[in-house]
Amino acid sequence: MKRHAWIGLCLYGLGVCHAAGVVDLAAGEAQTRVTLDHVQRADNAERAADGVAQRRYTFQPAPRPQLVIAPASGSWNWRGRGELRLRVQNAMPWAVTLQIAVDGAAAGQRLQASVGVPAGPAQTVVLPLRATSPRAQGMQAGPPMPYDAHGQRILLATTVEGALDLHAVRAVTLAMPAPQAAQTLLLGRIDAVPGEATLHEAYAGIVDRYGQYVRGRWPEKIDTDEALRAAVRAGPARSKPTGLDRYGGRLDVQSLDRTGWFHTQQRDGRWQLVTPDGHAFFSLGVNAVITDGGRSYVEGRESMFRDLPPEGGEWAAFYGHDDNRNPEQGASRGIGYNHGRWFDFYAANLYRVDGNDWLAAWRKRALQRLPAWGFNTLGNWSDDALGQAHQLPYTRSIDIGGDYANVSSGYDYWGRMPDPFDPRFAQAAEAAAAKASAGVRDDPYLLGYFADNELAWAGSGPQGRWGLALGTLAGHASSPAKRAFIAELKAKYRTPAQLAAAWGIALASWGALDATGFAAPAPDEAHPAIARDYGAWLRRYADQYFRTVAEALRRHDPHHLFLGGRFAVRTPEAVAACAQYCDVLSFNVYADLPQHGLDLAALHALDKPVLIGEFAFGSTDRGPFGAGPVAVWNEQQRGEAYAKFVAAAAADPVIVGAHWFDYADQPVSGRLLDGENSHFGLVGITDIPFGGFVEAVRAANRQARERR
Repeated sequence: MKRHAWIGLCLYGLGVCHAAGVVDLAAGEAQTRVTLDHVQRADNAERAADGVAQRRYTFQPAPRPQLVIAPASGSWNWRGRGELRLRVQNAMPWAVTLQIAVDGAAAGQRLQASVGVPAGPAQTVVLPLRATSPRAQGMQAGPPMPYDAHGQRILLATTVEGALDLHAVRAVTLAMPAPQAAQTLLLGRIDAVPGEATLHEAYAGIVDRYGQYVRGRWPEKIDTDEALRAAVRAGPARSKPTGLDRYGGRLDVQSLDRTGWFHTQQRDGRWQLVTPDGHAFFSLGVNAVITDGGRSYVEGRESMFRDLPPEGGEWAAFYGHDDNRNPEQGASRGIGYNHGRWFDFYAANLYRVDGNDWLAAWRKRALQRLPAWGFNTLGNWSDDALGQAHQLPYTRSIDIGGDYANVSSGYDYWGRMPDPFDPRFAQAAEAAAAKASAGVRDDPYLLGYFADNELAWAGSGPQGRWGLALGTLAGHASSPAKRAFIAELKAKYRTPAQLAAAWGIALASWGALDATGFAAPAPDEAHPAIARDYGAWLRRYADQYFRTVAEALRRHDPHHLFLGGRFAVRTPEAVAACAQYCDVLSFNVYADLPQHGLDLAALHALDKPVLIGEFAFGSTDRGPFGAGPVAVWNEQQRGEAYAKFVAAAAADPVIVGAHWFDYADQPVSGRLLDGENSHFGLVGITDIPFGGFVEAVRAANRQARERR
């Protein structure tokens, strides 16, 4: 169902209508061609509440209903134009997704974006005429849209992809992705205007002196130092749980071994963590109970922040400078404003509350809050001093870094994989284990050690499982891992011809494998040997890594648990190797329930206890713009999702704990590491607890502890 309409569309002094300066989808004159594909256009225009003319366009159920606006002939010259503005009103009682594309005359020239048009009054949708994103502004998620700009509702397309030569613009397309029922929009003027005023305004002055989002309102938001102090100093509503030993183990669970150290034990088909005093312990932890998570870069984007304190005097301690960037880290790829001067909003707020003694006051407060909220463990990356206070068990991280070789699996979110076949890796693991265990190897409050975090054991896409094998063979000839893999293949196949036949490739000599960028074949049904060989290599690689780390740890600390590698992407081979060398398997699980993020049947077969090292649920109704990998609609649903997840974890016989990520919200403007800016916290950037969520967490933790 396609039809053409000739209506009075004029582009601000460009192309077809040089005088009018406006493309008006409500008008009916002839000049510009509009093609309607599964879209119906109302016969008459109508007036909105503000008197502006609009016309109804109904997008019918179809794979992609669209209307295409093009000049009657030739192309538009938009040189000097920076934004495309479109008057839109959603006539439906729900939000509607609108896809906008601007095509150039040359092949491959296209800018495109999607916006969610909410129900309600008319607004101006603004499309920057160049690629942009919140990442370019230094954050992973952009501010909520629409927003009020001097009485006008503005809906900025914060993410625009592609490239366009503005000298020759061929068409503008408005489309919807496969609506299941008819969706009606009222459309009016389109302007291509100079400059990028809207893009700048959308990010200007959006963070207040406390690190809060200026345009939003929520119950815990504060406006004065007095309100901040009162809200933070309000103590926990509940006291810490009773019926527990000094480590948080259940006194009513008997007949477990008392070893003087945290350990694991299986009884009646269920794995347990056991306290040094011999009591069952289900680890309910919180990650990153620290004071430095509120740091955000301000250099180069000072206009984003209102009322930043002066850099000198009492505020100097909350400013810093950092130019260290990892170019191989996919997490921070494309993040702008990623170096230079930063400000620590969270620590500055703590100073506002407690003055020069803010750090000691914060530590005391955190150690009161966490047990009152039902937590019994300080998770990864938490302040060492909190663990040394011996009020809660704690974990340590073996962070292995050094000048050793690495391998790309194709994912590389936090960087390339360490090459465990490089002798320098063993040296680095030894040094890291020594550092992590220093001063704590004889501490019974130490639960155990994690090794690294979310290593790239797999790649991306349907062949991602084999990414580490493919990346190994693509490496430089001098790569220790590549030398080891090639030696393994030579031992099995003896001649290049035999390997070539098994893999279905041409291989003139063993030397051909030495080429940097060697394109190893992806496994297929016709050549099952490829998958077998890759699987064997993945297991050997993981064995080498976990054995090296485990041996280093045991030399420096023979008492405490090795809690695994905090898997995110993983392979069955890596998990099986971890089960062989670690005391506990740890996974960071971003899913609604543990069983939807883990293959629990496979883990039961391995018969090894499992600790969930991270899980989280986020919403966008408390300031930060991001909701993380598992988003819910609002704060109430965060509490409900937490309760369901923890209950499911406690009910499973191999899961021995779950750690929430994390203690405090990330900065609105993005954290230093990678620009993450999500609402994950038990407390806000102001250190004020989110009362409803915390109460839901407390109740869920109590039920999980009793159930387990």
